[in-house]
Amino acid sequence: MDGKILLGYKKRGFGKNKYNGFGGKVEEGETILQAAVRELEEEAGITAPLEYAGTLLFLTKGLDMPAFHIDIFRSDEYSGVIIETDEMRPQWFSIPSSSSKDIVLDETCDIPFAQMWDTDPLWIPLLLSKKIFVGRADFSLEGDVFSPRKWWIGVPSDNNA
Repeated sequence: MDGKILLGYKKRGFGKNKYNGFGGKVEEGETILQAAVRELEEEAGITAPLEYAGTLLFLTKGLDMPAFHIDIFRSDEYSGVIIETDEMRPQWFSIPSSSSKDIVLDETCDIPFAQMWDTDPLWIPLLLSKKIFVGRADFSLEGDVFSPRKWWIGVPSDNNA
């Protein structure tokens, strides 16, 4: 996993035809972490010791469910065999190696940002640098495309990562 990130190509549902992390809705009686572990196994066939990485709030004008609270988790290891499922097609992408704490996305990175949410390039470097982050993005629906209208991503001042 060194020098790579595992993303999934969404084959159905909200976010269809975009690359994204793995995850979904929390079921009754589950913690957010338990839901993330379950969704990773359901969508990619693997388990991982997940650690909290950040929180994003998305406001989406034009949807029946206008707000999404998303907790992001990460892991440097996994067990099991990665599989394609009805919902996701997992794929590895290269990320730059760095001797510093901060990952800077450069030409060695092949993350498919053109096929992801427009604000992903703002927080993915923080995820890869192991910095806890928070953010908000307001999107509006224009035809069948969600466009960001305003956004911010930040690192809390007490971040020890």
